[in-house]
Amino acid sequence: MIFFGLAMLAALITGVYMVGFYSPLRSSVVINVPRGASVSSVARQLVQKGVIDSVPLFKMCVRMADGRVQSGEYEFPPYASAWRVARMLATGDVAATTVVIPEGLTIRQIKQLLLQAQGLSGVVECDGPSDMPVCNLRDGDVFPDTYRVARGTSRLALLDLARKKMVAIHDAWERAGRIAPSPLKTWNEVITLASIVQKETPRAEEMPTVASVYVNRLRKNMRLQADPTVVYALTGGLGDMQGAALLRGHLKVDSPYNTYTHYGLPPAPIANVGQAAIRAVLKPADTNYLFFVADGRGGHRFSNSYEQHMRYHADWRAIKKSRN
Repeated sequence: MIFFGLAMLAALITGVYMVGFYSPLRSSVVINVPRGASVSSVARQLVQKGVIDSVPLFKMCVRMADGRVQSGEYEFPPYASAWRVARMLATGDVAATTVVIPEGLTIRQIKQLLLQAQGLSGVVECDGPSDMPVCNLRDGDVFPDTYRVARGTSRLALLDLARKKMVAIHDAWERAGRIAPSPLKTWNEVITLASIVQKETPRAEEMPTVASVYVNRLRKNMRLQADPTVVYALTGGLGDMQGAALLRGHLKVDSPYNTYTHYGLPPAPIANVGQAAIRAVLKPADTNYLFFVADGRGGHRFSNSYEQHMRYHADWRAIKKSRN
């Protein structure tokens, strides 16, 4: 009787070990499970790849987990037990990839970035004319963020995910009562000014002050004279001079986006913006500043008179000259 009990205990311990701890896998393996695959076909694939070495044991673990396997691309880590493999397949714990869309990029730049991103699939343009929103993206339509998605996610699907996140932010603004500082009225105007602020400074703490300069100029019917709008016009919407200098002659480029020659805001955003820039425009600092120029330390110096601005501008020219 004692011997029988010991034998049962040994069998139980062996079973627990084989299900929950034992693994023939010594290095990570990536396997793609097609839609509609049967448990038997998946088990055979796992054996061929060395993830498991017992089909019956794996099938038992699948029944214990959920009785099914989900499609997708999976990355099984070293020493993953049969139980862990079955749980991953049952819960759809697919391999993931992280894609960072930085703030301040244009749609064209974002598409270039996604084409180079590893772990995604497909193209960034729709196949022919379409009325789907993701096929007709404009600057300001997507929200820059860090996106963690299943490996193999299509690039268009990721773009649509970023678009939907910006739609959610817009909807929240609508629900809050569409509050914006005068003279801004529409969401397009808010995001357009936010895109200029986003391009002017990388410092979130400085953005409300930069926004206040442009709001003050709009209220006084002064031209915004924002260099990033000229860059956008010169580059056909790319938003990057690619190492070329912005010259005085460029400020005369004929474009509705040129805020040196046109009053008011450009017709649409010049980049895709983050939360800090949007908040800065919705709640700009309370200042009477009308000008700003780089301070040589990554920030800006602000002034409310043209004379003071020119003194700061002379300081900035001296800094650039000393660096060159």
